[in-house]
Amino acid sequence: MNVERLVSMANDIARYFASEPDREEGIAGIASHIKRFWEPRMLQAITAHCRDADGAGLDELALAAVRRLGTGGL
Repeated sequence: MNVERLVSMANDIARYFASEPDREEGIAGIASHIKRFWEPRMLQAITAHCRDADGAGLDELALAAVRRLGTGGL
């Protein structure tokens, strides 16, 4: 799994939700989108990247969403 591509995809999703006035709703929207549309192995790879590389390259909102997913939250 190409982590750089997953980071880019997560950042694209975050840019879409960045216009959400409520930051928490934006993070929830990103997390929901990733959970619904990404394969489990994609989610595993991006959460491992958050854990192992501190989410290097991820936008602030994308990082918060992936961390939420990594803890089982949504």
